[in-house]
Amino acid sequence: MKNRNLKILVTGGAGFIGSAFVRLICRDRDYPRLIVIDKLTYAGDLARLEEVKARYKFYKADICDGARMRSIFKKERPECIVHFAAESHVDRSILDSSAFIRTNLEGTRVLLDIAKDLGLKRFVHISTDEVYGDIEKGEFYEDSQINPSSPYSASKAAADLLVKSYVRTFDFPAIIVRPSNNYGPWQYPEKFIPRAILSVLRNQKIPVYAKGKNVREWLYVDDCAAGILAILEKGKIGEIYNLGSSQEKRNKDVAKMILSALGAKRDMIQFVKDRPGHDFRYRLNSKKVLCEVKWCPKVKLEDGLKQTVQWCLENRAWLLSKYKNIAALYK
Repeated sequence: MKNRNLKILVTGGAGFIGSAFVRLICRDRDYPRLIVIDKLTYAGDLARLEEVKARYKFYKADICDGARMRSIFKKERPECIVHFAAESHVDRSILDSSAFIRTNLEGTRVLLDIAKDLGLKRFVHISTDEVYGDIEKGEFYEDSQINPSSPYSASKAAADLLVKSYVRTFDFPAIIVRPSNNYGPWQYPEKFIPRAILSVLRNQKIPVYAKGKNVREWLYVDDCAAGILAILEKGKIGEIYNLGSSQEKRNKDVAKMILSALGAKRDMIQFVKDRPGHDFRYRLNSKKVLCEVKWCPKVKLEDGLKQTVQWCLENRAWLLSKYKNIAALYK
């Protein structure tokens, strides 16, 4: 895709990763035509886009509303779609999976059908490394078997399979991206890293599941956004791309790094009852994206955590304002 003057539509653009992508693309004057759709659920926030608010057109809408989506698409005629919109929190999916099946699967189906009728140039579907399940040793490749463990990851895996079926059946111009765990500024504090920071700011211990030995591969959100943009521009239609950092850490070690960055005592960790079906370890092989689109992450975990902690300290009012929406999850 060489023509940067194409009109791009971003779903979930007021979410954590989606907003990072919107901010990135809005700073590039070669992308003058951008449409953002977001339902603005509890996890969506236009404050994330305040710095670029003059650079995009916004629609508050639910991607599951076929009539509304078709109306927007017919009016705007996007040529490319980057699809971030999703319910994404594993704990919430365990409590009630209905919203995850509706948004992540049915919402994706609605977008695929409308996009298919429009004849757009490419559809970039943002998935997750969690569709693979966990792996004790080694790493996942793009052709590894998917084996999701939670209702959330199952809904994303189902959406991936639906996208793949459209590629084969309809010659649909889709690409699937599977990032590893993201972190960084503006992340909603139901997720591990911002929740850990919020806990310390509220003079509470950081809750860590089980013994804290679960391993995650951490990717700074701006690196993720840059990778997705590179895939949008240079990725091959019909392909899947893992987007990882090769930076693994046990959860308890990440918590210790956060405490250190905050200058807090090391005993501010509380091990809690494990999550049902908790994946032990994720690890992606990301050589394909390096070879084909020449992307690699730039931010080291230690630096990224320091930047994230500093942002949270400077924006603690925003972080603290979200606490009431997550308190019930952790009683």
